[in-house]
Parts: sequence; structure tokens; C-alpha cells
Amino acid sequence: MPRPAPRLCRETQSIVIATGAQYNKPNVENLWQFEGQGIYYAATAMEAQLCAGEEIIVIGGGNSAGQAAVFLAETGTKVYMLVRGKELSETMSRYLIQRIVENPAIELHLHTETVALAGDSHLERVTWLNRATDEESMYDIRHVFVMAGASPRTDWLRECLALDNQGFILTGRDLDPVLDSAPVKWPLSRPPQMLEISLPAVFAVGDIRSGNVKRVASAVGEGSISIHLVHRALAEM
Repeated sequence: MPRPAPRLCRETQSIVIATGAQYNKPNVENLWQFEGQGIYYAATAMEAQLCAGEEIIVIGGGNSAGQAAVFLAETGTKVYMLVRGKELSETMSRYLIQRIVENPAIELHLHTETVALAGDSHLERVTWLNRATDEESMYDIRHVFVMAGASPRTDWLRECLALDNQGFILTGRDLDPVLDSAPVKWPLSRPPQMLEISLPAVFAVGDIRSGNVKRVASAVGEGSISIHLVHRALAEM
């Protein structure tokens, strides 16, 4: 029997946490087969061009899903918005709800989730289920936008530092209301720097950080800023 690889421990003076977040996905067995081939996790101008003149599904009930539905309705013939919850007001801004309700190109389906996907090299058909009525519907749709949010990979940090209600890492000024109740007491007289977590000289960047806008450009910018902040923190030691 081979021996397990040894665990390496090293002392360090500063850390940048950039472990990202995981997209929340429908519980459909073959979802992976169509990722990039009909299943998308962002609604940009490039994706909008791919599905112009076609029917589209947007999965999710938050602001990102609402914004995607309104945007894609400009080029698609019909946008079916599938929401597992019973209403949008619990998760979406009022102005977005109004735009969705008033848009004839958007068809809202509450209590609804995707249960099956079919196709060969590209997505061709989608089946969804209304949990309130147990009615299944199958449509020939080739483009599905999954905008159901993301879950941070922070289970290993829960007893170590301050997180928001969704488990994302709090940094900088966002720590002000909770710093005194953080798992580890803040030891310095100065407040945490921008991107600094509730432990001095430790920084969080990208999707794992609370308040991050979940865009590649933003994550790259935060990564660059964090290096400057690391040098500043090291100079204090």
C-alpha cells in the first residue's frame, strides 16, 4: 500500500485567499455535457449574439437573473424565467420585478426547476417541472443561462474569521459592525485595510470576498491591489 503524501507546513507572514466560489447549478445529471454548448453562467453581449432570434431560458430568481432576462429579451424571441421560489419579491429588487412583469418577451414560471436536458453535440431540448402542480413541460430550446448565484468555498474557514450570512469573507470597512465578535480578536490599533480580513496581513480577493462583483476584471484588479497591501502589511512587522 503506498504511503500518503506528507503534509507540508510552512510559516508565513501574509496570505492572499483567492479560492473563488462555486456556481449553484440545477440538479441535472448531464448538465456538464452542455456547458459552453447551450449552458452558460454569464449573460454578456457575446452570449446574446449566439442566441439572437431564439427562445431562451434563464434560471434563477435574484438580481443577476433578472438583469440577464431583461438583457437577453432584447435579442431573443422569448425568455422563460424559471424560479424555484414562490415569488420574486424575496430575492429581487422592485425595479427589476417591474421590468420583468411589464416585458411581453419574458414569461415567468414560479415553483419551477429544470429536470432534464437533451441533445447531441449541443443542447436541443429542456424539460422543466412545476413543483406546485407537478406538471412537466418540454421545449426545443438551445440556450439556458444559469444565474442561480454562487456558494463560497469557505467551510474550512468558518471558525477562523468573519464571514457574511452567505459565507463570503468580510473585508475592510465591511468588518466594522462585526469585528468585535469575530472568531479571533483583532489585535491591532488600526482598522483592517481594504481587502484585509479579520486576521491582520491576510487578504481575500475575487469571488470569495463579500461584496465582490463576480467578474474576472474585478478579481484581477483586486489581486493586483492585494500585492501592494501585502507589502504594506509586511512593512508593519
